[in-house]
Amino acid sequence: MAKASKYTSRTPDENGVIHWSEEENKIWSELVARQLKCIAGKACNEYMEGLEKINLPHDRIPQLSELNEVLLATTGWQVAPVPALIDFDEFFRLLANKQFPVATFIRSREEFDYLQEPDIFHEIFGHCAMLTNPDFAEFTHKYGQLGYAAEKKDRVYLARMYWFTVEFGLMKTDEGLRIYGGGILSSPGETQYVYSDKPEINPMNVLDVLRTPYRIDIMQPLYYTINSIHDLFDISQLDIMALVAQAKELGLHDPKFPPKEKLAS
Repeated sequence: MAKASKYTSRTPDENGVIHWSEEENKIWSELVARQLKCIAGKACNEYMEGLEKINLPHDRIPQLSELNEVLLATTGWQVAPVPALIDFDEFFRLLANKQFPVATFIRSREEFDYLQEPDIFHEIFGHCAMLTNPDFAEFTHKYGQLGYAAEKKDRVYLARMYWFTVEFGLMKTDEGLRIYGGGILSSPGETQYVYSDKPEINPMNVLDVLRTPYRIDIMQPLYYTINSIHDLFDISQLDIMALVAQAKELGLHDPKFPPKEKLAS
């Protein structure tokens, strides 16, 4: 089951409108302004084109209906309001139905720089632009279908594939390294960090990805690169569950990070 969140998602009114406070809109505005500067020359072209299509307001949090209009017209996707945290079952069910879950709360000013759980800024700024791209959208849809049908023990392997693509994916282009993963695109720290000499950056190999452990609360020690966004479509056409079975047989790679410290009871 999903862990508890200290945030409470806003419920849309009978017209589907969420009434955000002035302070919440201000936080959105500041986050967008800061992150647009951070990703300049670093985000992939597909993301920047998608950003133009969804035409995000800079002065207020967009209503989900505004995004749905564009997503439906481009790739047939929608965004769906969800509580702050949802379980795997609901997550996969939504993706399998071309609905991208968006937690309808925004971080507090105290957690302006870093938030462990995904808020509306992360979900919309990080992911929605990429969902206008047919290859990315098809990969995410197929991933949802596979995950919804998968057994619990297999979903852990699939989660790694999502982590190293949709959340923390990088692309090698003629212009150099570019970002398409929403976890990086919505984080100022991680946006800078991927261009430092600290992380290891390897070409995408699906079997390796399925065997790579990760932690959500640190900068990633390892990233995987695709060569074009169409690679994601190609991956979506593979027999991914056969690769999951192979990964289970081979076992996990050694983690490239220290174990999480246990809190004293």
